[in-house]
Amino acid sequence: MRLSKNNIISFVAVAVVCLTACISMSSNDSEKVKEERPLVSALTTTPNIPSSVQFCGEQVDLTRYNRHESFDRELSSFTYLHATTMLLFKRANRYFPVIEPILKEYGIPDDFKYLAVIESHLDPRVLSPAKAVGMWQFLETTGKENGLTITTTVDERSDVAKSTVAACKYLNSAYKKYGDWVNVAASYNAGMGRITGEITKQQVDSSLEMWLVEETSRYVYRIMAIKQIFENPYKYGFVIKPQDLYKPIKTKSVTVTKDIDDLAAFAKQHGVDYADLKRFNTWLRDRKLVTGGKSYQIQIPEQSDMYYQSPNTYVHDSRWVVK
Repeated sequence: MRLSKNNIISFVAVAVVCLTACISMSSNDSEKVKEERPLVSALTTTPNIPSSVQFCGEQVDLTRYNRHESFDRELSSFTYLHATTMLLFKRANRYFPVIEPILKEYGIPDDFKYLAVIESHLDPRVLSPAKAVGMWQFLETTGKENGLTITTTVDERSDVAKSTVAACKYLNSAYKKYGDWVNVAASYNAGMGRITGEITKQQVDSSLEMWLVEETSRYVYRIMAIKQIFENPYKYGFVIKPQDLYKPIKTKSVTVTKDIDDLAAFAKQHGVDYADLKRFNTWLRDRKLVTGGKSYQIQIPEQSDMYYQSPNTYVHDSRWVVK
């Protein structure tokens, strides 16, 4: 059958439409494959595990299988818990300037600031299920034994500076017992009695070689792993700018020797809200203060320093930020 000119034109038009649709479908499928295929930069890879790390001035060998795998677990956890680990850097910019000079004054290695990171995520208000309080997570008995005041209106476990002093006292006591900072760190979690007993029972010198409950077994590796990331953040995927970090806020100190019946009224008298008074004095545990004959220093934040009106420029450790 002979096709008319009009029929030929119609046939060609339909063919063109079909071909265009096929090309479009093929293009869409190709784009879909591209979208589903992850970019190389987005691939999840395990971080490289070093053969050794330095802790408190000593090299800790990580080539033995149990040490390598234990360190790998903690380093991988911190590397991929992005939001939590990033928050630690932000808080450290505010609290490390308080902690570090106290550690130095008491002869405690600087690396123990990472113990506070592990204990509390640098939150002075944190309360554990076991009723441990503050940045260094003291139980009430241990806190009092190391010089902290704990009453119905005062809890110095939540005072960053005073609780750091108390921690230093404990750590120095433990070092006199063990002469080894790794064992000292383990004892902070498990208690000196437990570590001493296991040294005898298991006939080993280092807590890294002991069979302990999981929490204590992981403890020192967690400290060493977060130290590794804090010293090499970009290597582990953390891109931080100065304005991302929490700036230290200036305060003035007010000496109090008499009871305060209403802390909200006291705050107003000093030009701040009750909430701000509590945030900068987390050791105040009630709406009043009973001094009991003691003297306390209450910190009043400076109004002009309480706003992010301009980007933060204070960087406590230059290794944290992208140059």
